[in-house]
Amino acid sequence: MINAYEFETARLGFRRWKESDKEKFASMNRDCEVMKYFPNKLTTKESDDLIERFEKHFDEKGYGIWAVERKEDNNFIGFIGLLEIGFEADFQFETEIGWRLDKKFWKMGYAVEGAKACLDFAFGKLQLNEVYSFTATINVPSETVMKRIGMSKVKEFDDPKVPVGSPLKRHVLYKIDRP
Repeated sequence: MINAYEFETARLGFRRWKESDKEKFASMNRDCEVMKYFPNKLTTKESDDLIERFEKHFDEKGYGIWAVERKEDNNFIGFIGLLEIGFEADFQFETEIGWRLDKKFWKMGYAVEGAKACLDFAFGKLQLNEVYSFTATINVPSETVMKRIGMSKVKEFDDPKVPVGSPLKRHVLYKIDRP
């Protein structure tokens, strides 16, 4: 079988989204552990809408949030990719790197491996000067990935999309510059 990967690592393939990803993605987004650091779990429609948003971003910007497969068995493991920051902040319109993996694939180094490949894509093919990442201050696992891929903490801020009083309101912002 020939895969249409836009790029790959030793273990992972990065590709556009397929219809067959929708059910697995929706299941992931309904999982309490996967969505622990987000204000809400997502409905199937919200998951499908998110894929549409990712695909529209590809069409408009030429890059986006990739569906990621484990190459050894072509298993969809989640997403890793790049997205323009859309909410109002002093870093609005910059590019963020983000990831969300199915919990079956946690603690295997996939997030770090995939994020490093996305940074290579961002700084190489896209010639971006900097990439940001952010998460709730209590999301230590994601913050650890940010550190492991060479990002540095810039500041903390309140995410305008998160309700006041939520333990997820306060966020950390990380950044990495093109080498």
